[in-house]
Amino acid sequence: KRCEAPGPRREISQVSYRGGRFGFAGSGPTLSGDLIDMSDDAPKRTSLYQSHVSLGARMVPFAGYDMPVQYPSGILAEHNWTRENAGLFDVSHMGQCLIEAESFETVAKAMEKLVPADVLSLQPGQQRYSQLLGEDGGTLDDLMITRQEGGRLYVVVNAGRKEHDYEWIARHLPPGTRLTRRDDLSLVALQGPKAQEVLAKLAPGVRDIAFMHSAGVTIAGIPAQVSRSGYTGEDGFEISVANRDAAKLWDLLVADPLVKPVGLGARDSLRLEAGLCLYGHELDETVSPVEADLVWSIQKRRRSEGGFIGAARVQKELADGAARKRVGIRPEGRAPARDGTVITDTSGREIGRVTSGGFGPTLGGPAAMGYVEATSSVPGTKINLIVRGTALPGEIVKLPFIPNRFKR
Repeated sequence: KRCEAPGPRREISQVSYRGGRFGFAGSGPTLSGDLIDMSDDAPKRTSLYQSHVSLGARMVPFAGYDMPVQYPSGILAEHNWTRENAGLFDVSHMGQCLIEAESFETVAKAMEKLVPADVLSLQPGQQRYSQLLGEDGGTLDDLMITRQEGGRLYVVVNAGRKEHDYEWIARHLPPGTRLTRRDDLSLVALQGPKAQEVLAKLAPGVRDIAFMHSAGVTIAGIPAQVSRSGYTGEDGFEISVANRDAAKLWDLLVADPLVKPVGLGARDSLRLEAGLCLYGHELDETVSPVEADLVWSIQKRRRSEGGFIGAARVQKELADGAARKRVGIRPEGRAPARDGTVITDTSGREIGRVTSGGFGPTLGGPAAMGYVEATSSVPGTKINLIVRGTALPGEIVKLPFIPNRFKR
């Protein structure tokens, strides 16, 4: 999703090991580290693998798949292009599935046992962000839920958690409700201020799709399910198509001069600037949605009624407050604070840890997210970040770092 753009260029010179994960290493400003998960098993390939290779992408193992981390123009150029034009991402490694029953009410009530979102109030085509919670209220995964026709919910889960999620969901569904994997589908994301202009040339009806809504669309003869959503903080679309049509759609979009392909590196820096959680960093099985500052994703009825797995902890934290909170952090100077960096107050007492950190190209400096004690979470609070044994000053700031430009 990018090409050469003004500003410094950073190439990845190697893939380096950090604390059980693999992150980026290279010269110039560094981006969010610890992004690339490695697996002992041979990585799978999406339907767009050859398209990435033909464009000169650098492929790396991620969540069990061989995925593009960047294209020849570099991560910073890809990031900037998406902020200014339209970037195209392959997110086919994500898990797509259907949860179905005889009626919408039946399937919605079944899903409401598993997530804290209000699923019953979804209108046809409406989409909602939520979380799968464990019995103790920790986050098993975050996911997107869309109401389709009849008694059908379309659900997208994270790539590294999909096998776990499918088993968890299926195990907790009542009789008469079923989960169907859709491994026959690919998923691409077209993101940026010119995404609508690009896609409307091929499918004029996408102009009418509202934010967090989805519709069946034909794109230059290709049947697709298109949602107005994404994970960059920009306006844009996620497009689900049959695997057999994925390369054709990709080529059609990349042929537009407003579109450039974008890899995992820029996807990470874009979502960091947008203040969006990444599972395995801001979210894991110890973190509740209240701690993660995701209370907005739990609608009023569900907060009061509960009735979902993990509700006891969520409702207690809503009533009494959580002991820690996810926050934005701006380090002073140019040195980034990476995942795992200790956060202290100005007296040197440890108050939390960084969960994601790196260079924000649009921000023009380092940015990080992490968890701190609730009493230290107020924007403007001065902190120290312990980077390579040295206390570097920083400040708690309000998220997102860059204002979101979703089309409301």
